[in-house]
Amino acid sequence: MRCRMFGGKMAATLPVKIGIIGGSGLDDPDILEGRTERYVETPFGKPSDALILGKIRDVECVLLARHGRKHSIMPSNVNYRANIWALKEEKCTHILATTACGSMKEDIKPGDIVLIDQFIDRTTKRAQTLYDGELSSPPGVSHIPMAEPFCSRTREVLSEAVRSLGVSFHESGTMICIEGPRFSSRAEALMFRQWGADVINMTTVPEVVLAKEAGLCYAAVAMVTDTDCWKEHAEEVSVDKVMKTMKENANKASSILLTAIPLISQQNWEETLSQHQAMALSSVMVPKN
Repeated sequence: MRCRMFGGKMAATLPVKIGIIGGSGLDDPDILEGRTERYVETPFGKPSDALILGKIRDVECVLLARHGRKHSIMPSNVNYRANIWALKEEKCTHILATTACGSMKEDIKPGDIVLIDQFIDRTTKRAQTLYDGELSSPPGVSHIPMAEPFCSRTREVLSEAVRSLGVSFHESGTMICIEGPRFSSRAEALMFRQWGADVINMTTVPEVVLAKEAGLCYAAVAMVTDTDCWKEHAEEVSVDKVMKTMKENANKASSILLTAIPLISQQNWEETLSQHQAMALSSVMVPKN
């Protein structure tokens, strides 16, 4: 049977509910109060792990570990479609994603936060749409605009939260997303710098694309862990180095979420959500009977 149309008009009284997609070392469930777990199925299969439901400062939240809680899923094998679908089905209005990344610029240092606003896609193996023509998927083909991939209003709230914490951060940045799981060659890294990339990771795409198809307010907090391999005489990027920096700075991501989520909940998002939903629905070409 054909799945129902994904989306639909947002109810005016729909309360804010925050989906949190936790990246490597940034998926600590202890930030949630009154936690419960729920395993779900979607038309695209199972999400990366259980949905962890709870509250942050009385705001309903759903936490999902992108790579699974044991970090057993490599970037190419993350079920991004199931993850976004599951959070949408849980009536999340926003998704705040956290991600580790490498710096491609001199002025972006390990430990810095980057509130990315653009991406360059270098992935090759990933499904990038919920409208794939399968019987279990929504009908039609989505030609979703991607000029502004991230929700600018949600990014503004994150910026306000980070600034209040006195954390070193960059208000914008272009993320180049590579397939992985290997790191870049030096030649690739130098090319990416010429293209204008500010930071590099392996998970922004297709996550942000699918969230936009779903009509959600999506924004990402990227934590810089290393300087990739473009910088001569710098220590070579390695898993050990990345995880060391993550452990030293993971509290920053938690503090940002704990500060930003109450700020989000205090605002009226009806118009913004309606705009996102309208764009998502108007982008779908439904086949004629």
